[in-house]
Amino acid sequence: MTSVFHNQPAIIRTERGLTISGTRITLYDVMDYVTAQYPPKFIRSLFDLTEEQIKAALSYIEANRSEVEEEYQLVLKQSEENRQYWEERNREHFARVAAMSPKPGREVLWAKLQEQKARHELEA
Repeated sequence: MTSVFHNQPAIIRTERGLTISGTRITLYDVMDYVTAQYPPKFIRSLFDLTEEQIKAALSYIEANRSEVEEEYQLVLKQSEENRQYWEERNREHFARVAAMSPKPGREVLWAKLQEQKARHELEA
């Protein structure tokens, strides 16, 4: 299940999933860029990994492609479900906040904010 480099596991399973040892970076983080066909050097610099760490991650992904891909799809699905949940929850919250009147003494600031919002919507 783990890759070994210099007698230490390079890929370990944590509560976050398959993780590069010594980091909080999961293989699913790396998979986002592998799937988008970014070069290994870019991925390495993006996550501030060592040459050994990126090689171990990419080797593990290649050697266990079906397992990693299956878990990656589950992570993407869960991420989308979380995004939808929070988007809906925030939508309700923002609607309540928008319906509130300004606190006493802040009417001028409120009017200025509304003016800036209207200007921003015209630019978009």
